[in-house]
Amino acid sequence: MDKLNDFSALAQEYAKKLIDFLPDLIAAILILIIGFWIAKRVVKFMQKTLDKKDYDVALKGFLTTLVSWALKILVIIVAISQVGIETTSLVAILGAAGLAIGLALQGSLANFAGGVLIIILKPFKIGDWIEAQGVSGSVKDVSLFYTKLDTFGNQEAVIPNGSLANDNIVNYTVNGVRRENMTFGISYDDDIKKAKEVLMNLVKEQEGIEADPAPQVLVGELGDNSVNFYVRYFAKNSVFWDIHWYMLEEGKIRLEEAGMTIPYPQRDVYLYDQTKMSGTVLKESEKSSSDKTE
Repeated sequence: MDKLNDFSALAQEYAKKLIDFLPDLIAAILILIIGFWIAKRVVKFMQKTLDKKDYDVALKGFLTTLVSWALKILVIIVAISQVGIETTSLVAILGAAGLAIGLALQGSLANFAGGVLIIILKPFKIGDWIEAQGVSGSVKDVSLFYTKLDTFGNQEAVIPNGSLANDNIVNYTVNGVRRENMTFGISYDDDIKKAKEVLMNLVKEQEGIEADPAPQVLVGELGDNSVNFYVRYFAKNSVFWDIHWYMLEEGKIRLEEAGMTIPYPQRDVYLYDQTKMSGTVLKESEKSSSDKTE
């Protein structure tokens, strides 16, 4: 009977505590619901504002993600403090946990830091064609930890931002135009001035080639088998490769039509009659012996 009374008293005590705690719990739940709703609205408003300002896609994604997480963490801390938990102790616990997680995830944190640097410094943007870490391709996405490229072969390359931010990056798109340096070879017996004229006329016919800086056709090398011309010009990124392939094909055709010879490596092979050579050596040997006898 005493145990039943004790249990009843204990139940009444906890029921009273629950009733006293219930308003704070309801308030904390309402804070979470309303706080997350407000955070979502703030993030949407921020996205619309950034869209109007025409910021970089990667920068917009980074800022909205950062603000979203910051607001959610703030709402959670306020809700926890509402139910009577000391936030100072919670912050200390979170700090210790963050340190432990940071030591365990050093590589991921390096990628995160690299992502922040890339987004802030903007060495490239979405759509740029870059070369880094032995991979070249069009930038598809820049996240906080990884950068994705679409390669020439239509594969997706995923590069960690930590490595990317601490290595050389070649951006082929940023300047709007690219320089080409093609090589054409002719025979040593051909007319150099005529070959230069043919190649320069071909260059001037291409509408996508920039007039400034002016294109050049230079005698760049006196090779083992040919006189090599360097054809240098600047072309817009949008037509760069179209001009490149056309120049290779049409350059050969025009030079051949002008009577030029496109040389290729060749060797002269001399054959000797081994029988005659042996007879000559034998006669010289006999002559040497007779001289000694005399």
